[in-house]
Amino acid sequence: MSVSAIPTLASQHDHEGAPRTTSSATPSATKALQILEAFLGAGPKLGVSEIARTAGLPKSTAFRLLRHLEQSGYVERTGRHYVLGRRLFELGNAVQICRPQGIRETAMPHLAELYVATGKTVHLAILEGTDIVILEKIAGRGGIQTDTYVGGRAPAACSALGKAILSFSDRNHIAAVLESGLVRRTRHSHGDPAKFLSELRRANSERIAFDREEAQLGIVCAAVPIMMEGRAIAAVSVSGSAAGFNAASITRHLRRAAAAISDEVVSSAA
Repeated sequence: MSVSAIPTLASQHDHEGAPRTTSSATPSATKALQILEAFLGAGPKLGVSEIARTAGLPKSTAFRLLRHLEQSGYVERTGRHYVLGRRLFELGNAVQICRPQGIRETAMPHLAELYVATGKTVHLAILEGTDIVILEKIAGRGGIQTDTYVGGRAPAACSALGKAILSFSDRNHIAAVLESGLVRRTRHSHGDPAKFLSELRRANSERIAFDREEAQLGIVCAAVPIMMEGRAIAAVSVSGSAAGFNAASITRHLRRAAAAISDEVVSSAA
């Protein structure tokens, strides 16, 4: 879908992630999930006090639920701290996109070929809300390393992956990004909605999006959408040092990989 007529003022829409409540009426299952979500972006090891504060729960409640989660293998204790348990790794890899015939497995051989051809960091990501979620990463050889990881999130607006997907998304997705505010992670990140929309139009026309040190200083990234029935369901990217980024060569390899993944996804869905 073309983005040429996207409104500059975002329409009203519902948001996920309502404010947490510490009410005693909150189900225990919800509280347990809030504890697990406290680990997102907060570091691998957390103490009870930090978990309780991040989850918005009384310390006694957090301690009680952590004990149950530990017994079930969803968290593990290391001294006075807790880490996410290996049981969650099993569950995470049972998600449909990670199972056999899911997009992650389908894309993996092509991501490997892309890595061999470029020697740079390769990512596969999907759009979730106003963020991208990294499904797979192959770290490049030498140079500056990207601060991304599998399962990690990043604002879609300042990433090539996000812009590649958004350029083939409907107005509601783009409006949500604009309404939430264009996150500026570096001095190169876009803060002007008009310029951002112009870049999406260009990405839609050329079927490739770029991040020129917008997500991380010193890192340039190019991304191409993975298409299915005229919409972008994911994107694949190549990232590397701004000093040694051959955009023409990388674009050629990226387009070949994205087209191959798209063909396989469409074939498996038929």
